[in-house]
Amino acid sequence: MSTGDYVEIGFITKTHGLKGELQVSFSYDNPEKLKLKSVYIEIGGKMVPYFVSQFKLSQKQLGYFLFEDINHIDKAQPLAKKKIFLAKRLMPKKSKEEFTFKDLKGFTVIDEQEGELGEILEVRAYPQQFLATVMYQEKEVLFPLSEDLILGIDMDNKVLNIELPDGLLDVYLQD
Repeated sequence: MSTGDYVEIGFITKTHGLKGELQVSFSYDNPEKLKLKSVYIEIGGKMVPYFVSQFKLSQKQLGYFLFEDINHIDKAQPLAKKKIFLAKRLMPKKSKEEFTFKDLKGFTVIDEQEGELGEILEVRAYPQQFLATVMYQEKEVLFPLSEDLILGIDMDNKVLNIELPDGLLDVYLQD
């Protein structure tokens, strides 16, 4: 499987206790819906599978893992501060009502004035808003994902139609 076959679901924040338990901060909105028999951790540029022997959620976005063959803090420590992934094919299907701005990653952005801007590479969540990142004319461009700017979303073709504020792209294209 290539890295495109995986979805980041969280980040291992630290070890917990002496028996190899790991604390995970979830970036996935509903971790209770995930089937967590095995997860993947990127190590040395490769996705390495880890089989889950025990998992529990302590808060909405915080959980604890025990992996098979990791039974001591010394074995768990190298996994701290690493992103954790799940195979895309194991991700729960979302209904249209569950669709969030984060799900726009991979969509092609078409602006009303400028035309195609590129693919959304990342969606960042901030307290006040979500920002999308695209590479446009070899420059990284960020723009807000606001209902005011979104003209339409074509789920089937993965296209986001927007109308950016005048001058926003100029800010990024100036040298």
